[in-house]
Amino acid sequence: MVYTVWAAVWVTWNVFIICFYLEVGGLLQDSELLTFSLSRHRSWWRERWPGCLHEEVPAVGLGAPHGQALVSGAGCALEPSYVEALHSGLQILIALLGFVCGCHVVSVFTEEEDSCLRK
Repeated sequence: MVYTVWAAVWVTWNVFIICFYLEVGGLLQDSELLTFSLSRHRSWWRERWPGCLHEEVPAVGLGAPHGQALVSGAGCALEPSYVEALHSGLQILIALLGFVCGCHVVSVFTEEEDSCLRK
């Protein structure tokens, strides 16, 4: 039962992530919404996606923690925001599959409890 609730929360979070990276509904990638102004890192995929040109950008303000350099991706074959959206879409599909399986398991267990009570 707890897993089904968690899967629903996970789907909601990933829908938000898709909207955030595709800038739907007034959400902007350049906002501090996900980083809380604590980090200049915006996207894991932008910094590590194969085929992107990487360059070190000097950190402003808080500085890079523990010697981490901020890397900006440019010239990527596939825009990293689309990769983020596809990744979240895959997470949604997996969570929905888990949600359906979880609902099935809950219904099986409640049927077994009902059949035991009827005897």
